[in-house]
Amino acid sequence: MSQKGHASNQKLILASASPRRLELLNQVGITPDQIVPADIDETPVKGEKPMALAGRLARMKAEKISESFGNDFVLASDTIVACGRRILGKAATTQEAEKFLTLLSGRRHSVYTGVLLISPNGVSHKTIKTVVKFKHLDKSEIDSYLSHDEWKGKAGAYAIQGIAAQFIISINGSYSNVVGLPLNETVNMLKGQGYLR
Repeated sequence: MSQKGHASNQKLILASASPRRLELLNQVGITPDQIVPADIDETPVKGEKPMALAGRLARMKAEKISESFGNDFVLASDTIVACGRRILGKAATTQEAEKFLTLLSGRRHSVYTGVLLISPNGVSHKTIKTVVKFKHLDKSEIDSYLSHDEWKGKAGAYAIQGIAAQFIISINGSYSNVVGLPLNETVNMLKGQGYLR
């Protein structure tokens, strides 16, 4: 895949600290010129639905970083895990991670990723939903998972691409969306805005 569908002085800036998003982009042959994480307040607004939150946070990240890279392509993303309307953020403690996993046990939950691209040619944005079903987890399985520290820094306290893969009964939608960046939609945005041919 060619990245040279744009002027050589225009860079692709990834507004994310997530190593998983970088790995996903690399997987499809895209290497950002710079990684510039956006430090924003990720607290939901009262009554805000999970899908709206994912889209708003992606927009805030992109807009913040775009202020310093006005002539470049700025790609931002944010992933939210929700069980019903309850938003499960990044667990702060082992106890909170245990609560999240107990809640997800034996149930379907939704993973939303908002993606926003600001480019010299305009703005593209999408929010993608994937439904994931967990098997029933007993306490020993949860305790064993928590002992690996994989839950740290992950929305919903799990990483589908890691040990937690064994908990997944079914996925309805984009797998890469659950990892942190829906690749099909992201590549289409980059093509639509002229970054990729």
